[in-house]
Amino acid sequence: MLSKYIGPRHLQRLRLWVPTLATWGSVGTVGLIWATDWRLILQYVPYISGKFKKDD
Repeated sequence: MLSKYIGPRHLQRLRLWVPTLATWGSVGTVGLIWATDWRLILQYVPYISGKFKKDD
């Protein structure tokens, strides 16, 4: 059903946009981490998470 609306020209244009979409997706992710509490997100990164542990 989807192939009825998407042709070879659309796939060709999508292939051209993939690097741009990946770049803006990365920029958006970094911006989201910067705008929010970065420790909240980076605690799930294995190497970095050890730096945020508090000794209680």
